[in-house]
Amino acid sequence: MRVAFVARGDPVAGGRAGFGARLTAPLLLGSLLNPLNTTMISTGLVAIGHDFGVGPADTAWLVSVLYLASAVAQPVLGRLADGIGPRRVFLAGLVVVAASGLVGALAPGFGWLLVSRLLLGIGTSAAYPAAMAVLRDEATRLGRPTPRTVLGRLSFAALGSAAIGPTLGGLLVAAAGWRGIFAVNVPVAIVAYASALLWIPKDVPRDEVAERDGPGRSRADGSRADRSRAGKGSSGGLDPLGILLFSGALSCLVVFLLDLRDPMWWLLAPVVVLAAVLTWWQLRHPRPFIDLRMLGANHALARTYLRHGLSYLVVYCVMYGFTQWLEESRGLSSLDTGLVMLPMSLAALVCSLLGARTKGIRGPLTVAAVLLAAGGALLLFTTGSTPLAVLLLTGACFGIPQGLIGTGNQAAVQQFAPADAIGSAAGLQRTAQYVGAITASGLISLAYGRRADDAGLHLMAGVGAVLAVALVVLTVTDRALRTGGKTSQERQLP
Repeated sequence: MRVAFVARGDPVAGGRAGFGARLTAPLLLGSLLNPLNTTMISTGLVAIGHDFGVGPADTAWLVSVLYLASAVAQPVLGRLADGIGPRRVFLAGLVVVAASGLVGALAPGFGWLLVSRLLLGIGTSAAYPAAMAVLRDEATRLGRPTPRTVLGRLSFAALGSAAIGPTLGGLLVAAAGWRGIFAVNVPVAIVAYASALLWIPKDVPRDEVAERDGPGRSRADGSRADRSRAGKGSSGGLDPLGILLFSGALSCLVVFLLDLRDPMWWLLAPVVVLAAVLTWWQLRHPRPFIDLRMLGANHALARTYLRHGLSYLVVYCVMYGFTQWLEESRGLSSLDTGLVMLPMSLAALVCSLLGARTKGIRGPLTVAAVLLAAGGALLLFTTGSTPLAVLLLTGACFGIPQGLIGTGNQAAVQQFAPADAIGSAAGLQRTAQYVGAITASGLISLAYGRRADDAGLHLMAGVGAVLAVALVVLTVTDRALRTGGKTSQERQLP
């Protein structure tokens, strides 16, 4: 059986050394595109607004439309990768990314930029879940689990690319204008596509993967045979009605949040109705899009999602709101703004490595929450005449938590999620992060309106500081966060 699998698994079956550089390189390159594009645009929003005559309330859509697309597409494409094969989904996503880059770089109007970001959100969302499925299939082929160092590289690629996004965006805007932020996706997608075509094995029949996984897999793992059958010409495994209900509820909520200065209260009615129908349907579907029963019984995991969403709400308020204030009120160029944000990026990178080496979860997350509160307090007293050193310190106060939050909450998901549902649990963590980012966009539009001024920055900082204090309480009082806790996989070992 093993010989047959390797012969069909191609293209480097004879010479690939397990989880080597050739297999992981395209996976890492593709996986960094989504987080990179979520933050890279922050230093181009002002220039885009000036060119098309729109303000922060409008440019906030460029942020939110990508998060909305990603929040829905990540779990959908992850399930699709399980059904038809991860290599196909990975390559298709890169084609969409390249197309989105061309649309954005050549956009004649602001509406085309929204289309570009929508396509970008869908295309980049294929990479991470497909990469996890590729690694799972390779682990099945080799008969051993994916090395933790490989999974660590995926996490670092996501966090690192998000952290350097504002700085890279500033450099691109300075060198090629804001269109460079969109155009850069084209060559990256082409390189990732070519390397994936050469080095990622062709997809094997999904029933063969299910057979090699063995009969001992629990039903919550998707019972890979069931998942394979669902993926073959059937929509049953995707729960299309659940996806539509979730997308509709989230879309209405996003539209409401993006115009908090003049809220359309009537939108809350469809949000409530769609959420109620979604809940009813998910509790009755045999393979629901969102496993509400698991979430209702697993309070520690639910608190992890809440903590993760709140944390990124505060972080992204600074990522987007602080950068716009630096350009419009402080008068810095896009390049200078990127350089001011550099300490934040470096602190996030360093602390992501340090956070991955810590054994406990509560300590790093508590430190992160306290620093978020301190950073919000500093912003409350920030004005156009604040010394540059204080601005750099403020950025670092948000960079350190960004690194600790990413690794800490990922460890919490690994500890609290069922071992046979870790993939879907990780996808929901990403969704919580996206919802936090979308809410941050709404808060920015409420605080700034047509221009990023001191008063708007102080309003945003005050809300962020209050949320950070709530985050401290939520973290300190969470008894499930204990040092040395076993992961769900370890608890199942004899």
